Amino acid sequence: MTKSSHGWRRNKLVARKFETAAGLLNDLLDRFEAGTAQPVGYPDHDAFLSVTASDTFARATAEAERAGCVERVWGVGRRRAELKFVRLADAPSLYRFLDRIPAREAAAGVGEAMLDGLDLHPKLREAVLAAIDAWSRNRTWASLGRDDAVLMRTAIMLAQAMLDGSHRGLDYRTFSRRTVANSKALERLEGPVLRLIGSVVDVPPSSNARAAFAALGLERFGPPLLLSGAFLLDRQPVSPSLPYLGIPPTAMMRIGFDRLPAYVLTIENFASFNRHVLEADPDRVGLTLYVGGYPSLATQKALSELGTILPLTVPFFHWSDIDPDGTWIFRTIERELGRVLRPHLMSRELAEEYGEPLAGYSRLRRNEASHSLISDLANYFAEPGAKIMEQEQIDPQIPNWLKAD
Repeated sequence: MTKSSHGWRRNKLVARKFETAAGLLNDLLDRFEAGTAQPVGYPDHDAFLSVTASDTFARATAEAERAGCVERVWGVGRRRAELKFVRLADAPSLYRFLDRIPAREAAAGVGEAMLDGLDLHPKLREAVLAAIDAWSRNRTWASLGRDDAVLMRTAIMLAQAMLDGSHRGLDYRTFSRRTVANSKALERLEGPVLRLIGSVVDVPPSSNARAAFAALGLERFGPPLLLSGAFLLDRQPVSPSLPYLGIPPTAMMRIGFDRLPAYVLTIENFASFNRHVLEADPDRVGLTLYVGGYPSLATQKALSELGTILPLTVPFFHWSDIDPDGTWIFRTIERELGRVLRPHLMSRELAEEYGEPLAGYSRLRRNEASHSLISDLANYFAEPGAKIMEQEQIDPQIPNWLKAD
């Protein structure tokens, strides 16, 4: 059994037992603020160190009862002289008795000071108000409680700065130092900042905050974009002996074609990219790109440029892990391309045949991707019993571009 600073023990996760009256009375208000109408607490008779401790407990609870705060309930039979439990009778009276400020009032005061002088996006402000509401019920929000209001204000300032675009092209510490004069603040507050931003814009469902921030543009030196196929660089053919070539994503406009690729395929996983290039398309009939997991903002812009270079007659495909993150990557690339994107080796049928049960739950909602060709898979992850599958479990195949239309 465990013991808290309030001096209570939980017996089989049912009875909340206390050895101090202050602990019991404060716990009654804690649970009242969390939504329990008439919470009860039990004296821990076995934990009293002496008769004096027991008497002190009895006197304090009796005084609270006389003040109209609580009701004391006694045992029956041979235990009729033993205090059985204490029930909350009147919360306002108990607040006055303990000289305690109600959590809702305290949270409102803290929240007002926390938001003072901040000009926030309306949806970001709604998220902050949700945190204050959680504090009013003695709950945490993104692991931050009411006592963490200073940290929460820092997280809010970082989130708003990212929504304003102040992060683009910067590294973690430079952005953090410029925004809140603390170079390590973002590293320490990744979770709350990402959750705040997610209330306004679409963010990856994964808990990997650093990768998510990179996808949103917080990355000074992005990874190269790897391309495989028959293409030109600065109007010169790339040697077919090279399985692929890496370029800065900002150099996409230097890519050209003397013949159109049969298809374009973006791939999330590096191993799958290599296998596709070497095994599925050794003749380089298509253009294959490794986007590096969550595509960085620079990579996203490069894909947007590629979408303008190639005509609509060239079909585009994407191959990711079959999981919620994979659908997010698909929809991100689709949005940047501004044209039809087709899933490659990504289906609920493959997940059912080769996948493993999805741990936890997916944040995807049914029909949220209704205008996308990934909609069936996104709907699948919104259903109970969905399975996920890493793309390496499937051998690479060349996309059937003849059936694309």
